[in-house]
Amino acid sequence: MEDAAFYRAMWRWHFYAGLIVLPVLALMAVTGALYLYKPEVEAWLYPVTLDRPAVAASPARLIAAVERRTGEKVTQITVPQTADQSWRVMTRPGGGAPIVHFVDPADGRLLGEMRGGGVMGVVKNLHSLALTGAVGNRLVEVVAGWAILLCVTGLYLRWPRRGQPALAVRGRPKGRLFWRDLHGTLGFLSAGVILFLAVTGMPWTEIWGGGLRAVVAANAWGRPKMASIPWSAPAKEALPWTLREGGSGAGGPGDVGVDAVARVAAGRGISAGYQIILPAQPGAPYLVVTLVERADDARALTIDAASGAVVQDMDWRMFGPGAKAVEWGIAVHQGQQYGEANRLLMLAGCLCLLALCLTAPILWWKRRFATPPPATPGARRTVAALMIAIGVLFPLTGLSMVAALLGEGVARRVARG
Repeated sequence: MEDAAFYRAMWRWHFYAGLIVLPVLALMAVTGALYLYKPEVEAWLYPVTLDRPAVAASPARLIAAVERRTGEKVTQITVPQTADQSWRVMTRPGGGAPIVHFVDPADGRLLGEMRGGGVMGVVKNLHSLALTGAVGNRLVEVVAGWAILLCVTGLYLRWPRRGQPALAVRGRPKGRLFWRDLHGTLGFLSAGVILFLAVTGMPWTEIWGGGLRAVVAANAWGRPKMASIPWSAPAKEALPWTLREGGSGAGGPGDVGVDAVARVAAGRGISAGYQIILPAQPGAPYLVVTLVERADDARALTIDAASGAVVQDMDWRMFGPGAKAVEWGIAVHQGQQYGEANRLLMLAGCLCLLALCLTAPILWWKRRFATPPPATPGARRTVAALMIAIGVLFPLTGLSMVAALLGEGVARRVARG
């Protein structure tokens, strides 16, 4: 009897968790699936691919061509992986939203531009709720925490019991059993992937992720010790996650030029597939960052602008075990670490999450919008304690759980009169 009460209490948490985050989870599922195919979408929308391989002019000539045509200062230049791709040269008019100019590397012709991150920038901002600013970032943290709770409670509810297999779709679409089985089977199959996506999405959040970055930086788990001058915004965006809390040492006056920096990078084995972030102010260094697909591709060179000397050469081998785990999780989350199989698995997770978001309200409608029956006070307290334990790991989610408990308590008192 107590097992039945515990089941009802878990069901109630699962139900309310779904009510709270269902629309946002559906949005994240759609935008996450789209973002997995960012390279293909951008190649379709923008002049990424050339009609023939090109022998590139010097980076300085390409930067000069863009600055002459736009009248704006270039902040960074991207050298593609292959010779049949256009180079990307970024400007930030008035220090505002970036504009990426697609440039023919042979002659410096401007082939097109992408403003503010383009279409995939919008998709990314929707996925992270960045359009709503700091509130959205904190909401992502809350939603990710509730998604973890949904996975935990959902696995418990669907765990095989007498008369209830974990994987089965019985009945017909007109009946409630069909939709309950479809929802439960999809959830049981995809819970591991969804749980992984929720946990590995946490480092991007401001509170939990910011705290984790600070811990990694303070303990030198992700990078060598660096000076305290902060990187510019473009540099932080290009850096691997675990290096973003660092800074760069100031150099003397003078500038060896971007071509010299490219030669230094080539001398260090970086000749394609990298970005050069130009100094944001006099005395600041150049930053060379590889375009990361696999986590162990991460590498960043700090080059003194005055002398061209390599101040620091940071790569995957210098990361501590905690930082490596985070970078690996991010690369897998983005479907990059293990090639196409990785991307397809993450896509399956997104599609299953979307299907769960769609089948949940149908199942509720089949129940005539009834809520799960109340459990005994003892079972409620036990399950609430378990849920709050999860909330301790994710503080913003924990606060929302406390609010949910208080709200349910008020609702019960109102219902009793």
